Amino acid sequence: MGKFPNLAGYDMTESHMPAQALYRARKEGARIPSALLQSADRSAAYAIQDATLAAIGPIGGWKVGAARTGAEPTCAPLPAQCLLPDGVAFSGPAWRLRGIEAEVAFLLGADLPPRPAAYSVQEVAAAIVAVMPVIEVVETRLSDWFDAPPPALLADLLSHGALVMGPRQPFDPAWLDLRKTEAVLHFNDQVVAHTVGGHPCPDIGALLAWLANHCMRRNGGLKRGQVLTTGSCTGMLFASQGMRVNADIAGLAPLSLSF
Repeated sequence: MGKFPNLAGYDMTESHMPAQALYRARKEGARIPSALLQSADRSAAYAIQDATLAAIGPIGGWKVGAARTGAEPTCAPLPAQCLLPDGVAFSGPAWRLRGIEAEVAFLLGADLPPRPAAYSVQEVAAAIVAVMPVIEVVETRLSDWFDAPPPALLADLLSHGALVMGPRQPFDPAWLDLRKTEAVLHFNDQVVAHTVGGHPCPDIGALLAWLANHCMRRNGGLKRGQVLTTGSCTGMLFASQGMRVNADIAGLAPLSLSF
């Protein structure tokens, strides 16, 4: 991780002190109370995200999702150093929550820079070159994660810990609709989730178009090479220390991780 900017003599914005607390908690494997984030709304939470990423390092991708069809999506940038290969093993004090979500992700092959007009689903689809299965490992820097208010969870990169990426395959626009997508999660040899159409907002094209338009106003647009993950097909389940996790999304290669 890079050094957090020197704040001595700096006219601090409301986002810098909460971001500093999150950065240190992430670096040290510690936990902080959500009250330290002072994130009263989504705008403040997104500012904290940006300040945190300025300390951690480059953006490798984005996560986007919505609680249900028609709800306003939320998103978070993903540190490049947290994008990890299939089969990775996690250890150490940072991995305490160990939330597991099986997701469908996309690789951008072209930039989507700022412009006056909004991006359409078709334009975003034209910029995608690959689809892949991923497992998001949900982790928190908050000591009161179960009771934390939504803006605090949003400020903490939507509880992102890591994104384990499976093999890529050429993009087919059919992947922008997950209403019939089958997904299976195994913890060791036990099936802990088996869903068909389990994504809460299966219109993935709409989520990605929202993300492209959000980012062109906020971060200079989405970039070629970034990975965009789109929310859980299985819900969130919690793995124990010593478990092996396997995910299988129909039509994509299986992938795994272990703790």
